[in-house]
Amino acid sequence: MQHHLQYTLHPWHGVSAGENAPHILTAFIEIVPTDTVKYEIDKKSGWLKVDRPQLYSNIVPALYGFIPQTLCDESVAAYCMRQSGRANIRGDQDPMDILVLSEKVFPNSGFLLQAVPVGGFRMIDKGEADDKIIAVMKEDAVYGRYTDLKQLPEEIVNRLRHYFLTYKDMPGQQKQVVEIDAVYGAAEAAEIVQRSMNDYKKRFNEAK
Repeated sequence: MQHHLQYTLHPWHGVSAGENAPHILTAFIEIVPTDTVKYEIDKKSGWLKVDRPQLYSNIVPALYGFIPQTLCDESVAAYCMRQSGRANIRGDQDPMDILVLSEKVFPNSGFLLQAVPVGGFRMIDKGEADDKIIAVMKEDAVYGRYTDLKQLPEEIVNRLRHYFLTYKDMPGQQKQVVEIDAVYGAAEAAEIVQRSMNDYKKRFNEAK
């Protein structure tokens, strides 16, 4: 009699970015807007871990997580330098971040969903490329009709921008930690996601 052990797949390495990536993506959600704790993936185990309690009021404005089998490394950094005119930018060595707009309320994080990227922010954090892909949940009743960031209401884009410019701020800190070099649309988002998929393959597939 054979016994088969059941393993939970690692959400970064064991799940695909999606058959139709980079145009339709699988996203793993780490934080939802009701969370008062900032969770992030533990890269070694694949479990969600507590990064830090939210000591100050800074609520994530949408579903926040990452795209499986992506990595922000050399190709993403090269694109960031080319587009921004900056030098000495490196990738942050994390999977590509994604923020997904949906009308639905999700009580807990730690799940996969299908998302359509509509744009993103070219974010630079202490000399590291740290792009944030903005997406809508596939077939969402409210946001599902949007196909490009420029179609979104300006107030929503401004809210997302404000969150990412302030989410690492601490009281008493003078200098802004992160900056948004540019806001881009769906075509550029697809380019950056594809580059992050290539960076992942170069790092992890070659390692195998």
